[in-house]
Amino acid sequence: MTQPSPRKTILITGASSGLGAEMARQFADAGHALALCARRTDRLEELRADIQAAHPGHPVSIRALDVNDHDRVFEVFGSFAEELTAEGRTLDRVIVNAGLGKGAPLGTGRFDANRETAMTNFVGALAQTEAAMEIFRAQEHGHLVMISSISAVRGMPKSMATYAATKAGVAHLAEGLRAELHGSAIKVSVIYPGYIASEMNQTGPSATPPPLMASTRRGVRSMVRAIEAERPSTAVPRVPWGPMSVLIKHAPLPLFRKLV
Repeated sequence: MTQPSPRKTILITGASSGLGAEMARQFADAGHALALCARRTDRLEELRADIQAAHPGHPVSIRALDVNDHDRVFEVFGSFAEELTAEGRTLDRVIVNAGLGKGAPLGTGRFDANRETAMTNFVGALAQTEAAMEIFRAQEHGHLVMISSISAVRGMPKSMATYAATKAGVAHLAEGLRAELHGSAIKVSVIYPGYIASEMNQTGPSATPPPLMASTRRGVRSMVRAIEAERPSTAVPRVPWGPMSVLIKHAPLPLFRKLV
């Protein structure tokens, strides 16, 4: 039986684990071809094997990528695009997902941790956005997806301060592009995940998970639906994080401190 041709080709950064890996699985289930990159190529090889065991022959290309190596970001994105052009296809969607959750309260001697988070989550995302947009502008179509965070809707205290600021920054990058490109064939989406279980927020076996934590599969399913619908801006899962995002943003400070 002939393998059906993929619906879209989707590049996902930070695809070796967590939300990125689960997005890859769910997009493959929907028939999309994949271009996956991350630092840990052994994990990418395992992920490709899992996907192709479930979907024999499914197209999955992989590359090693540390998003803090900015020249390498452009090289990897360009090589994926060239590979697809040679096959008569295009790079249809780029999901800027790679990120870091490290951080410490400001002024407590951990500038190193906060700088690393800022460089990875903002400057690294800027490099990915630049590389993706060069490709999309040249081919005059594409879908840029920025994975932000529910923490981006309002400045967060303590160890979340720098992380939340970077996620607000990348959301603004994407929103600025959406305003610029309105009416064109280049679409831009910002996804604001709430608490979704992943390696980034893993707790010990005896620890209590945060309230409202969604499983990886359920949380990513809501992300994938929003991405497939090309929604401009969505908090996911929509229940409870749609209304919760409004509460977080507008709650008086005493109530906000209790929420976070």
